[in-house]
Amino acid sequence: SDMGMLSLQVSCLCGSAPCLLCGCCPSAKNSTVSRLLFTFFLFLGTLVSIIMIIPGVEKELHKLPGFCEGSGSVLGVQTHVDCGSFLGHRAVYRMGFAMAAFFFLFAAIMVCVRSSKDPRAAVQNGFWFFKFLVLVGITVGAFYIPDGAFTSVWFYFGVVGSFLFILIQLVLLIDFAHSWSQLWLRNAGESSAKGWYAALCIITFIFYAISIAAIVLLYVYYTKPEGCTEGKVLISINLILCLIVSAVSILPKIQDAQPHSGLLQASLITLYTVYVTWSALANVPTQTCNPTLLVRNSTGSATATQPLTTWWDAPSIVGLIIFILCTLFISVRSSDHPQVNKLMLTEESAAGAGSEAAAVESGLHRAYDNEQDGVSYNYTFFHLCLLLAALYIMMTLTNWYRPDESLRVLTSPWTAVWVKICSSWAGLLLYLWTLVAPLVLPDRDFS
Repeated sequence: SDMGMLSLQVSCLCGSAPCLLCGCCPSAKNSTVSRLLFTFFLFLGTLVSIIMIIPGVEKELHKLPGFCEGSGSVLGVQTHVDCGSFLGHRAVYRMGFAMAAFFFLFAAIMVCVRSSKDPRAAVQNGFWFFKFLVLVGITVGAFYIPDGAFTSVWFYFGVVGSFLFILIQLVLLIDFAHSWSQLWLRNAGESSAKGWYAALCIITFIFYAISIAAIVLLYVYYTKPEGCTEGKVLISINLILCLIVSAVSILPKIQDAQPHSGLLQASLITLYTVYVTWSALANVPTQTCNPTLLVRNSTGSATATQPLTTWWDAPSIVGLIIFILCTLFISVRSSDHPQVNKLMLTEESAAGAGSEAAAVESGLHRAYDNEQDGVSYNYTFFHLCLLLAALYIMMTLTNWYRPDESLRVLTSPWTAVWVKICSSWAGLLLYLWTLVAPLVLPDRDFS
C-alpha cells in the first residue's frame, strides 16, 4: 500500500494540474487551475526578488560560514562568491530575466494549440514538478550571466515589457468595470429597485472624488510655482484627456450603441490614469520637483559605498497590489465583453458548460477538462501576458532605476517618466476606441 501511495504522489506531481487541487476545489476547470499555478510561479519569483532587494539581507548572508567572499574557506578551498552579486538591482534583474525566459519558453511551445486533445496541452496542464525544476534551473543559470552590457540592455527590455503590461492592466480594468456595471444594472432591472442605481452613482462619485483629490495633491507636491514645467504640463494634459473620455462615455450616440458603457468605466479609467501619472512623476530625476527622490538616493558620503535604494515607496506598493490583482484576474477571468475578448484573445465564457454538468453529476471532487472542444484561452497569449508581468514587476521593484557601471549611483532616467506617460495616453486612446468603434464601424458586429 505504501508503494501505491508513493506512485499516487508521483503521478500527482507529474500528472495534470487538477489532481494537485482535486481535494480542495470541487469541480474546478482544468484551464483555470493551470493558469493559477503558472501565476503562483510568477508570485514565487516576485517574493524571491523582494527578499533579495531588502537592504538587511546582505549582512545576514555575510554571517553564513563560507558563503561570501573573504569569509573563510570551505574544505581548504578559498571560496569566491561575491555576496553583492546576489542582491540588490543585479539580482532582481536576473530573477526577472529567468522568469521572462521561463514564460517565453512556454509561449513558444504552446503556439497554435487548439484544444486539450493536442499533446502539447498536456505540457500546459501537467508536469508541474518538472516545470518547477526548469524554473529553478533557469534562475540558477541567470545568476551566472556576467555584468557589463547585460544590465543596461535588459533595462530596455524591461521598459518595453512594462509599457505593454500597463496597457494590459488597463484592458483588464475596462473589462472588470464593464462586468461590474453590467451586473449591477441587471440586478437593478430584475428587482426594479433603485438601490443598485444609487450604488453605481455613489461608487462612480467616490472614484471621481479620489481622482480629483489626487490630481490636486500631485499639483501641490510634484510641482513648484516656478519651474517644474514638465510636471505641470503632464498633469494638465492627463486631466484634460480624462475629462474628454468621461464626456464621450455619456454622449447619447455612444449610449445608444453601447447601453452598458457609462461613467463607472470612465471613472475607473480616470483613477488608473491618475495613478500612472503619479507613478511617472515619482521618477522625475529633478530633486526640487520630486519629493520622493530624496528618500531613495541620498548622495551623502555615508552612502557612497552602499547604494541606498528602497522600493517600498507608495507608488511601488500600489503598483505591486494592482499587479497581484491583475495577474489573478488574468488567471480566472472569462469575459462577457466581446471587444475585450478580441483584444485578449479569449473565447466566450460558454465553453465547458457541458463538461461542468458531467463533473457535477459524477460527483467527483476533481478538476474536469473543459477544453476538449477548444481552448478557453490562448495559451501563448497567456504566457506572453505573464512574461510582460514579470518584466513589469522587475521594473517596479527596481523603481525603474538604472545602476551605472560602478553601481555606486542609481539614476532614475527620464525614459521611465516618458514610458509611463505614453502608456497612460495609449491606454486612454484604447478606451476611447472601445467607445467609438461601434459608431465608426457600424457594419461590424460588436454586440
